[in-house]
Amino acid sequence: MTNTVLLVDDDAMVREALGQTLELDGLTAILAGSYIEAKDHIVPGFDGVILSDIRMPGKDGFALLERAQSVDPELPVILLTGEGDIPTAVRGINEGAFDFLEKPCEPAALLAVVGRALRTRALVLENRALKARAESGDAAARLLFGESALAEDLRNRVRAAARAQAEVLICGEPGSGTSKVAEVVHLLSGDATRPFIKLPASGLTADALEAAFSRAEEGTLFLDEVAALEGATQYLLLDLLDRASKTRVVAGTYRDLEAEVGAGRFNPDLFYKLDVLRIRIPALRERKDDIPVLFRHYVSIASEQAALTPPEIEHDVIAQLMAQDWPGNARALMNAAMRFAMGLGLADGEGGASDARPGLAEQLAHVERSLLIEALRRHEGGASAAARELQLPRKTFYDKLARHRIRPEAYRS
Repeated sequence: MTNTVLLVDDDAMVREALGQTLELDGLTAILAGSYIEAKDHIVPGFDGVILSDIRMPGKDGFALLERAQSVDPELPVILLTGEGDIPTAVRGINEGAFDFLEKPCEPAALLAVVGRALRTRALVLENRALKARAESGDAAARLLFGESALAEDLRNRVRAAARAQAEVLICGEPGSGTSKVAEVVHLLSGDATRPFIKLPASGLTADALEAAFSRAEEGTLFLDEVAALEGATQYLLLDLLDRASKTRVVAGTYRDLEAEVGAGRFNPDLFYKLDVLRIRIPALRERKDDIPVLFRHYVSIASEQAALTPPEIEHDVIAQLMAQDWPGNARALMNAAMRFAMGLGLADGEGGASDARPGLAEQLAHVERSLLIEALRRHEGGASAAARELQLPRKTFYDKLARHRIRPEAYRS
């Protein structure tokens, strides 16, 4: 997490005292005595927050607030106002200030507000970085989120399947996103302007299947839950595949197709025809390290769609999310993020539980590992700063890193 505060106050004694309070808390204070001194620090890449007095000679705090908003509307500005001058402070909030403090302010109150502003800034910058990385990559990087080894392996398997141009079978639990993975396979397969037709297999008639093949010619036909195809339609699909059609078929299923074949419910020849390339989507409980990244991404999307300011996501929220098994996978996490973005918080037991629920020790270990990684990510691999944020002695912090096989340098930009 960023720890820089641009502190602007024309009173040298106040400026030094506030700067010392910030630095004693492990923050980096940039001191400026006027708008002129401060303005050059406010650039698009500034990763900190601003703490400014309102009343200053020349251009005042409102001018500085206006400058900050013109450079970056999401840059938090905290205003300092004289005792009892609440109307002025309210004007600042109405004009877009993050918060205000009355002088003289208690160190605890100062650090609490600055801390909130820094966490908000860190979330904004993290979301921007994720968006930039996604926009600079291919469809797999743009659309399949996650930073775990399993997430990267999924992206690589999708890329390999797209290059092969053969039939693909996508397996995953309900809510894991088989249709999204199918779309990424299509986008990476060459000309993304070719048709991508998505159909539910349940209730699909022979006529509808043949029509879909024609519409998807030279493109991709995705059959969602292919195990639900009726027997006669299964034979037709096999025949269509054997005709050397220019339509590529990608099939998704939540069921065990091999078991369906064994039970006589699925055509074995069709199974082997579809199972040329198999992509398995790992369940969310298998890659819990991705839960914070995915949740922040979904909260950001939900907030943008609803024209809301993204809410602050505290450690206890992440811990609660990490403690769940999420049998509904990404879809359930997305729903939770939408409710959270609308200010409804998390429901009790959000994410649900499965019969194979891990024990308390394992759940606590998952949560601890996630919090350590999150702290390192916010501080760009800075172990000392992360340890301070988590209020852990350095030795204890490093012991925990070793126990969870976490390397701080992996989170440095």
